[in-house]
Amino acid sequence: MAGVPDTSTTLLRDIAQDPQHARWSEFVARYRPMMEAFLRERFPSVDADDTVQETLVALCRILPRYVYDPDAKGHFRNYLTGILRNKALKALRDGRRDCDLKAGLRKEPDSAPRGGDGGEEAAWRESIFEIALHRFLADESVADRTKRIFERTALDGEPPEAVAAAFKMTRHAVDQAKSRAMARLREMAKELESAADA
Repeated sequence: MAGVPDTSTTLLRDIAQDPQHARWSEFVARYRPMMEAFLRERFPSVDADDTVQETLVALCRILPRYVYDPDAKGHFRNYLTGILRNKALKALRDGRRDCDLKAGLRKEPDSAPRGGDGGEEAAWRESIFEIALHRFLADESVADRTKRIFERTALDGEPPEAVAAAFKMTRHAVDQAKSRAMARLREMAKELESAADA
């Protein structure tokens, strides 16, 4: 892995105080090689540019509350690679999640296959799914809490136990909320399919 840069407390302080600070370019130049090497070594299938960018965006939000204390909390590089690792794992989960959700919508037993080749069919179903998902998230008849639980479990891939703790609910209640959301999403997709076939 690329050499680990020394931590500059003044650099961290400056970029924590202002997300537009000129020293961000210094921070990126200093830490990006280490971040890319970390991803190449541990997550070679993940898009390194996107993952580094998402990590930097997250860091902008986190740094104003971050207190650099290597004796009590460990080194900054460990903190940074922890965020990077979480973003890489999320990217892997998102790839699987998209496949799982689209496969779940395709499993409807009464949906008749449309004409055309398999590629067109897959693209058509994917567009139906995207529209249904957008409508579901904008649907005011669905409780915000249900949407947030669905987003965190199905879309972000968070463990149901963590979501249950965050919402002060049981794991079973989280599973039920996710199941209701999936059922509503399938229903919306079927409505879109029916409208397209009419």
